[in-house]
Amino acid sequence: MHARLAFRALAAVALSALTASAVQAQASAQQAPQVSVTGVIYTQYQYSDAPIPAKSTFDMTRAYVNVLGRFSNGITTRLTTDVLPNGVGGNYVMRLKYAFAAWTPTGSSLTYKLGMIQTPFVDYEETLWDYRMQGTIAVDRYGAMTSSDAGFGVDGHWNGERVNAQFALVNGEGYANGIGDFRKDVEARVSFRLKPTDDNSRVGGLRATGYVGIGKVTTTGADRNRYLGQLSYRTTEYTIAGEYVSRKDAGVTGSIISAFGVYHFDRSKVALIGRVDIVDPDNNVASNNTTRIIGGASYQLSPNVRMLADIDRVKPSGGTAINQFLIQAQFVF
Repeated sequence: MHARLAFRALAAVALSALTASAVQAQASAQQAPQVSVTGVIYTQYQYSDAPIPAKSTFDMTRAYVNVLGRFSNGITTRLTTDVLPNGVGGNYVMRLKYAFAAWTPTGSSLTYKLGMIQTPFVDYEETLWDYRMQGTIAVDRYGAMTSSDAGFGVDGHWNGERVNAQFALVNGEGYANGIGDFRKDVEARVSFRLKPTDDNSRVGGLRATGYVGIGKVTTTGADRNRYLGQLSYRTTEYTIAGEYVSRKDAGVTGSIISAFGVYHFDRSKVALIGRVDIVDPDNNVASNNTTRIIGGASYQLSPNVRMLADIDRVKPSGGTAINQFLIQAQFVF
């Protein structure tokens, strides 16, 4: 009898231990991070009528590799490397573009980010324009803003993306120019959907968007301020948008005007794009602006590959226009 009782007791202890181990293993499996790797490659052929030796070239303009992590309790991470030509001997360099941790509390409309993060406006407009493969947007191309910087940020969205906003406190030098000094830049964007369309994304519908960036130049302490207003209308068929940017750098006030449009043919993989940028580095100097006109057509070869043929024409006031013919490709994996 005693032996049977002892055996039953040992069996109960063993079963309890096995059950506890199974529950613990299940909990550990539920908490295991989900890690994914994605990437984007931009490559092109260009012909230019500029008076340079490299009139006809094949280029790999950018390659991004993203490592994305998803953890329990609303925590995510992102690491993105940026591979680009360094302009010396046809070599390429790799640099860090994004490296941050983010936390979205359960049921919250806010996401908190710390590290090398997206700045509030560039990522938003690149999503709206959707043709980063052609080149950077106007504010990035002409040095008014950068797409990434080290600091702290908060992203928010409310009422089904009717309102979305971003705030960031960053070094101000951008991800390619070092950490700067003790001064920091404050940047904020807010976008209101004035009228819905069949595009319910954060950039869809008729939207009014504003951006403010306030900071100081490293070492000199001169003003580095940006003010932007944008009106956009986006459906699943077409996008039109226009913006005005006022920028102040070390006492010099300039401006950027940019307008662009995209039209997707119904039940077709073909789309037309157009863009005009007018850049004035100093509003107090007459006939000092540069006009850039971009026009072309794209074809969605597959969900992962898109091709674009376009003309990119740049003409300074009183100067000679430079024309580029481009065949560009975007590969997503």
